[in-house]
Amino acid sequence: MLKEKWVTKNQNTRLYQIPVPIVGLTGGIASGKSTIADLFRKNNIPVIDADKLVKHIYQNEITINFIKSNFPQAVENNSIVFSRLRELAFTNPQVKKKLEDYIYALLPTEFTNSYKALPPAPFIVYDVPLLFEKGLDQLLDVTLCVYLPRSLQIERLIKRDGITKDLAENILNQQMNIEEKKNKASLVIDNSSDVIQMQEEFNKIFSELVI
Repeated sequence: MLKEKWVTKNQNTRLYQIPVPIVGLTGGIASGKSTIADLFRKNNIPVIDADKLVKHIYQNEITINFIKSNFPQAVENNSIVFSRLRELAFTNPQVKKKLEDYIYALLPTEFTNSYKALPPAPFIVYDVPLLFEKGLDQLLDVTLCVYLPRSLQIERLIKRDGITKDLAENILNQQMNIEEKKNKASLVIDNSSDVIQMQEEFNKIFSELVI
């Protein structure tokens, strides 16, 4: 159960009127956020992954038609070519905004359906990259940022996705600065070292959150 001091919303004021507390998990790209989400799952705390909700939206035929109509160069054989779409989005702010507006309009239904499929739990974790950018922190009980310095983000992103340094920097430039996310978050996990330190940081935060 979440400690009382972290339960800051009620069902009427919480995101999508979910009846249990929500811990918002965020961080910069390549920060290790997914690894922390997995640690919550291993501790029997259900996690809703915004990226997976978005992937499900992208699989819908209506979304493929939307991309085909607006960004035809990112569709081939009636399938979205995500490498092209990502490059378009992160080199053109108008494309990025149009895509985000479309996706975020469909997220409430996806989130609610995902929550209904979860086993009963005293609280849930919402793993969402654009938590602060979209103002979702105002609708969640507590926020947790997985942090590492920008230079390490770039290094890990290049290694993980096999992209150029220029594209990695473009992606980061269009996200909220990781230092700002760190300052806005209720709690912070530092992932700038190794797996052992990250596990220790998680254990510390988990004991801070849970009774």
